Amino acid sequence: MLTFHLLTIFPEFFRTPFEYGVVSRACSAGLMSIETHDLRDYTSDRHRTVDDRPFGGDEGMVMKIEPIFLALQEVAGRKPDATRRVIAMSAQGKLFDQATALRLAQYDEVVVISGRYEGIDERVTEHLADEEISVGSFILSGGEWAAGILVDAVARLVPGVLGNEASSVQESFTPTASGAQGVLDFPHYTRPAEFRGWSAPEILLSGDHEKIRRWRRKTALAKTRKNRPDLLQSAQLTKEDRALIEEIEADASKDPL
Repeated sequence: MLTFHLLTIFPEFFRTPFEYGVVSRACSAGLMSIETHDLRDYTSDRHRTVDDRPFGGDEGMVMKIEPIFLALQEVAGRKPDATRRVIAMSAQGKLFDQATALRLAQYDEVVVISGRYEGIDERVTEHLADEEISVGSFILSGGEWAAGILVDAVARLVPGVLGNEASSVQESFTPTASGAQGVLDFPHYTRPAEFRGWSAPEILLSGDHEKIRRWRRKTALAKTRKNRPDLLQSAQLTKEDRALIEEIEADASKDPL
């Protein structure tokens, strides 16, 4: 069973979001668990201080190393033999992606440190964390939002969490067998077949599985080309994929817009 340990100064932040959806079902089924650790509980002064002014006279406050060290020490002491990965959520970290989520889902425990203020004492990332992770090229008011995204993305990949295991394999960004980044998912439609004059593609109603498969792959490649062309640069494309992309580009050249 995968256990997430969330180190934060706002443990209440995580209660409501994880009471719904996939994460809630996974915890109820005993497939994973989430433990929050209030960093203020690992302080020794009467003010329960978790931050201080940065050396060098810069603005803002920096989260102290001592409470984080003590919290990590306690977590590691509970199950010394568990496979564990310590993550510091940081705007300076490597960009989180589906491949990272798949990798983290293989551990017994994932410890997530949520930063605040101007950041975390760099000695945490140098000596205590295994890696820094960012969820995007933007700044959040705290790492709790990012930690929630990471938990949700990883939880979906824990065996047994999704009703249909094939669902996670067919999704956007799922890496190929070689580890290369996948393309975006194909468009999805459901009943009614027509709504206010907007119709679902007839091919999806045809019952011809091969034509549907080909249509799905082509539309997935088209959406990737339009919204995330960078993914095509590293994607492992088959001969059919390249032929489909040629069709897509030919179709685009005919479009007056």
